[in-house]
Order: sequence, then structure tokens, then C-alpha cells
Amino acid sequence: MSKLKWWQTAVFYQIYPRSFADGNGDGIGDFKGITEKLDYLKDLGIDALWLSPHFPSPNWDCGYDISDYTNVAPEYGTLDDFKVFLSESHERGIRVILDLVLNHTSDEHPWFLESKSSRDNPKADWYVWADTPPNNWQSCFDGDAWTYVPERGQYYYHYFMKQQPDLNWRNPEVKKAMWDAVRFWLDLGVDGYRLDAIGTIFEDPNLTPHTVPMNLAELRRASELAQTPAMKKKIEKYWYDMFKNQWGGPGLHDLMKELRAIIDEYDGDRMLVGEDDNIAYMGNGNDELHLVFNFPLMRTDRITPAHIRRNQKERLSQLEALPFKGWPCNTLGNHDSSRIYTRYGDKQHDAGLARLHAALVLTLKGTPFLYNGEEIGMTDYMLTDISQVKDTMGSWYYHAIVTEMGVHPDEAMQRTAAMTRDKNRTPMQWSDNPNAGFAPANVKTWLPVNPNYADGINVKDQHNNPNSLLNYYKHLLRVRKHTPALIEGEYIPLNNTARDYFAFLRVTGEQTVLVVLNFSTKQLELNFSRTKEFKERKLHVLFSSAGRANTIQGPKGLRIGAFEVYIAEVK
Repeated sequence: MSKLKWWQTAVFYQIYPRSFADGNGDGIGDFKGITEKLDYLKDLGIDALWLSPHFPSPNWDCGYDISDYTNVAPEYGTLDDFKVFLSESHERGIRVILDLVLNHTSDEHPWFLESKSSRDNPKADWYVWADTPPNNWQSCFDGDAWTYVPERGQYYYHYFMKQQPDLNWRNPEVKKAMWDAVRFWLDLGVDGYRLDAIGTIFEDPNLTPHTVPMNLAELRRASELAQTPAMKKKIEKYWYDMFKNQWGGPGLHDLMKELRAIIDEYDGDRMLVGEDDNIAYMGNGNDELHLVFNFPLMRTDRITPAHIRRNQKERLSQLEALPFKGWPCNTLGNHDSSRIYTRYGDKQHDAGLARLHAALVLTLKGTPFLYNGEEIGMTDYMLTDISQVKDTMGSWYYHAIVTEMGVHPDEAMQRTAAMTRDKNRTPMQWSDNPNAGFAPANVKTWLPVNPNYADGINVKDQHNNPNSLLNYYKHLLRVRKHTPALIEGEYIPLNNTARDYFAFLRVTGEQTVLVVLNFSTKQLELNFSRTKEFKERKLHVLFSSAGRANTIQGPKGLRIGAFEVYIAEVK
């Protein structure tokens, strides 16, 4: 392998702690449970974990409202439990990065309790305050972005829900306190951070109002009802216009440089990945973030060869243009988006498409991120009763459209179930035992378990089935790990006008690998003999989702089955 850093060669796996593994039997995931599953993750082929927030929190936003940056939420265990988890992960060669929420705290954080107590408190200026709402800005979760506090007789700003007040990063004391928290976990040995919602840290300093002729609830409702392409385009512009003044204010890049300087104080190549797709946050390629996500790859109703080609052409050219060549980072799913199996399925060929989508993320150039449960084909689970909803954004919307717009509760629940993030955060399905083996049978889990665990969508059943999606992932991850070109090779697209399949090469000085992903129901017969990289060379099969033997053949007359993933070395 060349001089790549560990975070360039690693396959990352996101763990949603509340839903991954319940070690103490209370229906909530915890560090004891995660630690017990580390051998599973190592066997799967995972190199690094991204842990969603594990900090103390009132859980208005499932842990993204933090009340203590340097401790562990009691439901997940203790700080000692975290240290055991980190040590056991490292012992298995698995790195760990944490979620770092810079934009806001919980309204129950001691800093905010002090700040709101009076205008002359030492922490009075740690948040963003105004005597009267200076504009019509909306919280992206639950309506007005300014909330009144009687103790101060002032309003505070929150981009997210009112329980998540924005920190004032222009205050040097805030910056120092947050950098101390960053160092706390780095000193314990964590390998870096995924930065939450970095674009929201600084707003338009002129506080310019938005010009959209509706509030957030009305806009969400209009999005649901939009039918024509013209109306959908108009609504999309409304979404942008509503929040454009609350994103990307001046100062962000200087802040990222400060954070990068802290990270670089530590040995072991600690890293930063931003929850953003803006290449600008990589700075010159060497002074801000190490990675940003290729979210545009996800922003489509259907993954097609044409969409992938456009995405890769644009993305890789942007990274190439950096003074220090940037490194890509690809994913199709996370805790905020519908599960891959559901989102990109067509209800007819879901199993084949799931295999194609896994192969896409694991063979494109760049660092892949997987989300827990993808490897067994977990699907969205639509809740049926508002009492089940834990995502506050969902429950707020339900009550808003029922009470303010007169929507029938049955329709409101259907809309809520579809928009809430609860649907893709349900407990991990470990077996066909009650509660999917996530928690004891007699325990009520924090979110309902998807009942399809009883239909083979669980780890235990798939572990014993050589043709399962789980074993497909394991095999594909092994092939990736032992094929240098799939990790560090350059990307060369082939047959750029093909509508049914996506074909490309990954090339190093020592190895050339062909990847063909057939997104159609047809059997294809392909001819690569005129491609210069194939001259007088043969295709040696490394992997095939069609179960073909490790055959050798020429580049002409290559037959690819419906929805087949085909990977071969050219030599």
C-alpha cells in the first residue's frame, strides 16, 4: 500500500448507540452492548467506527442536544465503560471517531442555565441574544428561531429546536471551553471527529430576513402536496431561500483551521470529517477538514449509471483542483436519511439493488461510510401511533398540521411516519428471538423493533446463510481489503453513454481492476477490447454477485447478469 493515511484506507461504520446493542437489558443500547459486538464488527471487515452522540442529554433531539461535553449519558453507561469500549476497539485494530456538535448545546447545559439567568452573568454572552426577534428566521425543526426567556427579558437564537440554543462562537471564552472539550476526548485516545452541522455555526451578520411567504410547517405541508415539476422546483427554491441567511456566515474557515491545528497537535493521524458536502471546508487540502461527505451522490430518487457518472465527474474534479489533492468520501445512508434498502429500492428488485448500492460505495474512489443495519438489509419501519414517535421534529409537525391546518389525524400520522427519522433508527436486528435479540423479550425497547426481524432480516439467520446480504458484505469487504487498486487506485469511467450499467477502472501503477454494475434486468454482453488498458490482457474475476467461479477470459463478449456486480483484475 502507498503512503495513504488510515482514514483513507478504512471502511467506516456508523453506530447509533441507542439502537445498536442493549448490554444491560433496559431496552436502550449502551457501551456494554457495543463492546460485546466488536468481534462481529471486526469479522464484518470494519476498520473504523463513527459513534453518534453518547453524551449526557435530555434527548429532545436524540442526543444532539448535549448537556455535558465531557461525560457519558447514564443510559449508555459510565466514562469507564467508554474507556473499555475504546480500548477494546483499538485492540482489534478498529479506530473510533466521535460526533462533535459545535453549533449548539442543550438548554439544560449549565452554560445556558447561567447565560439565561441574567444579562450580567459571566456567561451572558455565550449564546446569541436579542431584545426582540430581529427577523423572521425559522428553526429548521419546529418553527420560530427566536425563543423568549423571561429571566433576561430577551430572545435567544436556535437554528434547530428551541431546546438547542446556538452558541456564540464570536466569544473567545466559548471557543476555549469547546476546544477544551475537544482535547478531553483526544487525550483519552479517540481518533477524530465527525462534525455535526458545521454550516450553521455562523449566520448572516446582517440578520437579513427570509422572503418565503409561509412558515416552516406550511412549507413542509406544501412540499408534501406539490405534484407538478414546476411546483416542486418552486418549493425547493423556497427551502433554500428560507434558510440561506442562517448558513455559512463569515468566520467558519478560520474556525475550522483552529480545530485542525488542535487535531494536528496529536499523534496517530487524528482526523476530521464534516457533515457537509462543500469542498471549501477542506481548505487548501491540508489545513481544515480531512474529509467532507459526497452527499450529492445520495440526492436522487434512484441511483442510475448516468447519475453516478455526473456525480463522480464533478466531485473528483473539485477535489483535484485543491492545492493539496483532496480525498473523496462516499456514503448512501446515515441516521438522518431513509434506509438504503427502502430509499433506493423499487419494490421488485430490492435485493439485487441493495447489493449494487453496497458495491458502489465500496468500490468508488474514496473512504466509504456504512450505517449500522445496512449489511443485513434493514428497512424503514413506519410507526402507526403518535405516542411511539421519539423524533421531536416529527411530533411537532404532527401537532402543527392537525391543530393549525385541520389535517385529519390519520393522514397526519402517515405523513409524520414518513418524514420522521425514527423510521431508520429502530433497534439493530441481531436474531429471530423476541425484540430481535436487541433486548430481553419482556422489555419495551426505546423504539419499536421492525417486525421483519422474524423474516430473516437479522444477523444470526444471515450469518448461517452463505447467500445472505450479510455474507455478501463480508465477502465484498474482504475483496476490497486485499485489492490495492480498490483502495488507492485512480478512477477511470468507461462507456460513458451506457444507460443500463456503470463500468469503471480503478488503476494504480501495479494493478488495474474493472468494476461493472448492471442496474438493469437484462443480461448484457459487453466488449472492452478497444479500451487501451485491456490490450492483450485478460480479466481475472475477483468477485461476482452472480456466484461465478474465479474464471479468466478476454475483454470481448463479457456476459453480465441482471443486477450483477462484477469485479475483475485486468492482467
